[in-house]
Amino acid sequence: MSQHSQSQPPQQHFPVLLQKCVDLLKPALTARGSVMIDGTLGLGGHTEAVLTQIPTVTVIGIDRDQQALGIAKNRLAPFGQRFLAVHATYDQMPRVIAAQGLTRVDGILLDLGISSLQIDESARGFSYAKDAPLDMRMDQSAGPTAANILNTYDEASLKHILYTYGEEKFAPKIAHLIVTLRDNQPWETTAQLAQAVDNAIPHKAKKTGGHPAKRTFQALRIEVNQELSCLADTIPAAIDCLKVGGRIVVESYQSLEDRIVKREFAKGFTDSAPVGLPQQLPEHAPYLKDLTRGAIKADKTELAQNSRAAPVRLRAAERIRESARGSQVLP
Repeated sequence: MSQHSQSQPPQQHFPVLLQKCVDLLKPALTARGSVMIDGTLGLGGHTEAVLTQIPTVTVIGIDRDQQALGIAKNRLAPFGQRFLAVHATYDQMPRVIAAQGLTRVDGILLDLGISSLQIDESARGFSYAKDAPLDMRMDQSAGPTAANILNTYDEASLKHILYTYGEEKFAPKIAHLIVTLRDNQPWETTAQLAQAVDNAIPHKAKKTGGHPAKRTFQALRIEVNQELSCLADTIPAAIDCLKVGGRIVVESYQSLEDRIVKREFAKGFTDSAPVGLPQQLPEHAPYLKDLTRGAIKADKTELAQNSRAAPVRLRAAERIRESARGSQVLP
């Protein structure tokens, strides 16, 4: 049994920008009976800090990874009824909130991307560093695996995934190699794929940018878990789930995620009235307040402790009025 199967989180699990997240959320969570959604519960590190530092809040933790949910439930058991774990994807947030008899919440946290548990559990197939079955599902109870995709998608589809989700400039060459090689042997393991990608990329291009398979693995993981389409649905729905005065904090780890968050937040920061009107129309006024003035990055101290914090971009906003779509999201 692996250490992550136990009730305790891994020894070296460091929630990214932990105190910054708590400080940004806290002003919205100080009233008795306040509720926060942790839409990416993971191992429960951020939620543990929120529950410890803000005694007035109850947290509903959502995660699609049942192994992570089990660890988090054990970790957060001392908080009793102040914590509830729900097996779901974060785009189901409105339904999860409604199931608890709520219409709005006071805070929302999303710590996107792959978790430490998923990286470190080599058998899950997320990492090119150790050989394992090509799975990559965050929820291992449903959906196609990375191997299914590599063995069934046509070359054009594979090229699109690698280029769009991995920003891989050698996508055509890698996609062609994947289709060619599977005629002789189906794709089964991470080592197979990592070696094939290494062979496909010219030597000169491998001198910088980390492991040559990094972008291919990222692209496959995003496709397997439908991460970007899920996120694009989630951010506007999450904003609509906030009470006026509520706050949302989102941590992104690659440009594709951050672009979606930035775009949806910008809609709320902007007056949508036609240019040239003599006065501001209340229904077109901004419905979000920018709390971070762009994206916050990890500082040198945090990077020294946790190198996985390097790509983080944190954005936060406060709901300052009802938007036009308002309550349409919730049942």
